[in-house]
Amino acid sequence: MELGSIIKFLENKTILVTGATGFIAKIFVEKILRVQPNVKRLYLLLRAEDAKSASQRFHNEVIAKDLFRVLKEKLGENLKPFISEKVTLVPGDITFENLGVNDPKLVEEMWKEVDIAVNLAATTNFDERYDVALHLNTFGAMNVINFAKKCANIQLLLHVSTG
Repeated sequence: MELGSIIKFLENKTILVTGATGFIAKIFVEKILRVQPNVKRLYLLLRAEDAKSASQRFHNEVIAKDLFRVLKEKLGENLKPFISEKVTLVPGDITFENLGVNDPKLVEEMWKEVDIAVNLAATTNFDERYDVALHLNTFGAMNVINFAKKCANIQLLLHVSTG
């Protein structure tokens, strides 16, 4: 698939991204927002207790990074409204059913809206305890698959693994 067709494919799509504060996810989110501003919405799943802590993590660990410099320069003072329009932060955890999302209305909304699910959540610590790695990297991936199966408009599930 050529780059132009990928960009076109992402137009008006709603994308769920897990592991949104991770290295690859930050690059993925920045690239989509920069090259396909007509993406419909990004649901970014962040491991967080609530919306406030998800917002703090997103701003401190994602938007504040130099990676977003080009997008900041391109949009200027329109960056904040653009992010608000395109990004929905979702506090959750892939190790739980329904990705640990506690808001049933948000879960239903995501099941109706998500076209693409991108699983980038994982532990990349190769010295991780076995039970922790198994729970996150294996059972977490299964929870993402099960969530994606419930999405009415799902067209693509992309799983990225370090293993």
